[in-house]
This record gives sequence, structure tokens and C-alpha cells, in this order.
Amino acid sequence: MSALEPRVTVYGKPGCHLCDDAKAVIDSVCAELGVGWTEVDINSDPELYAKYWEQIPVTLVDGIQHTFWRVDPDRLRAALTR
Repeated sequence: MSALEPRVTVYGKPGCHLCDDAKAVIDSVCAELGVGWTEVDINSDPELYAKYWEQIPVTLVDGIQHTFWRVDPDRLRAALTR
């Protein structure tokens, strides 16, 4: 996670291998572009769990859902440089 103001949010939960894969891509792309990101554990909020449990990891860019399950680095990079 970055200390910069986050533009990317990833919703996931501990022990999720797809979440770990997504966070690695997000961390790499965001570091390259100097963009902040944050993660939210869906287990911390019943509403988030109900909304996202079947799709995690869910990635938002600037508060808008960008993708779920897998993060494509080129697509994320393009979204962050528009």
C-alpha cells in the first residue's frame, strides 16, 4: 500500500490468492506511476461482504469499479493515465 492519496482501491480478504495476485499488479503499476492505492478487507463490513464476496478482488479506480478477479497491468495503467 502507498502513503500517497489513493486512486486505486482493492476489495478483498486475507487468504485469497487472486487478491494477492491483484495487489502485486496494483502495487507495481501504482509505484511506476506514483499513484496511491489502498485495500479494504470485505470481512470488516457485512455490506461489503454481501456486495463483493463472489467477485473479489474488486478493483476501483477513482471510486468507479474497474475490474474484478484479475487485474491487467496495461488496462490499469491506461485507466490511471487518462
